Amino acid sequence: MPAEDLAIGVDIGGTKIAAGLVTRDGTVMGRLRRSTPGHDARAVEATVVELVTKLGEQAPRAVVGVGAAGWMDSSGSTVLFSPHLAWRNEPLRARLEDALGRTVMLSNDADAAGWAEHRFGAARGENEMLCLTLGTGIGGAIVLGGKLQRGRFGVAGEFGHQTLVPGGHRCACGNRGCWEQYASGNALGREGRALAGSNSPVAHALRAETNGDASAVTGEMVTRLAEAGDPACGDLVAEAGEWLGLGLANLAAVLDPGIMIIGGGLGSASPSLIETATSAYQKALSGRGYRPFAKIARAELGPDAGLVGAADLARLPRG
Repeated sequence: MPAEDLAIGVDIGGTKIAAGLVTRDGTVMGRLRRSTPGHDARAVEATVVELVTKLGEQAPRAVVGVGAAGWMDSSGSTVLFSPHLAWRNEPLRARLEDALGRTVMLSNDADAAGWAEHRFGAARGENEMLCLTLGTGIGGAIVLGGKLQRGRFGVAGEFGHQTLVPGGHRCACGNRGCWEQYASGNALGREGRALAGSNSPVAHALRAETNGDASAVTGEMVTRLAEAGDPACGDLVAEAGEWLGLGLANLAAVLDPGIMIIGGGLGSASPSLIETATSAYQKALSGRGYRPFAKIARAELGPDAGLVGAADLARLPRG
C-alpha cells in the first residue's frame, strides 16, 4: 500500500482514544488505542500526538482526521464545546498541526461515523442519508447531495435535542422533553431503575441482576435482558423503540432521506429496538401511503466508524 494512499484517523471517546491508518477504501491497516486520560484536555492532546506520531512512521505525509464528541466550527479548526473535556472555543487544529507538522481536520464524532457509513458502510451508494448514533444520548450526521451537512455554524445534527414532550424529562442540555430522554441508553436505564425500584414482580430479572439494588440498573443491562427474552425489559425496549420511530418520522418529514442508519452502542445491541422503531416510523410518517418510506438499517462499521470517517474527511479539500 503506497504511503500516500493512507490517512490517519483518531476517535476520541470518553473512555478510550483509538487511532488507525486508513486506506482510501476505508480499510484500517493498523490500530493503536489508549485510555482517555480523564478530563485533562492537554493530556488528551498529548495522547493524540503520541498515537499519530507512532502511526505516522509508516505514512510520513498522511493527513490526520480527529473526531470527538462536541461542537466543531464549520471550518473544522475550532472546538466550540466538548462535553467530556475542557475545550471551549479551543483552536485545537492549529495546536495539533504545530505539534505534528501535518494537516489536521477536526470533526464531530457522530459526523465522522455517519460519513464512514455513507462512504463505506450501510449507506454506500445513497447520497441522501441520515445516521443516528444511539448511546447515552442521540447524535447524528446528515449527508445530502453526497455532502456532509454541518449547518451554518457547524453544529447541525443534534437530533437528540428535538423536543418531543414539552415539559417532559429534564435533559442535560438544560431543556425538557428532548428526544434522547425517551429513546436512548440513558432513557432505558432510567426506566429500568424505576421499574426495579417499584418492587413490581415483573422486575425480578432486573433485581436479580443487581442483587436488589435498583440504582445499579443500566440501559445496557435492560437491553441485554430484553434480547435474552425477559418480558419486562422487552416492554421497556419496545417503548423506547416507539419513541425512536416517532423521532425518525419527524426527521424524515423535514429532510426526506433515502436511508436512515442506526448505530452506536444501543443501536448495535438491540435488533428488536430497530424493528419496533421501523414500524412506529411507518405509522407516524406524514403523507404515508403517498410517499416512499426511507430504508432503516443498522450501521455496519462498528467501533471503527469514527476513526475511518475522520480519516476520510481529512482528505477532503478545506473550505
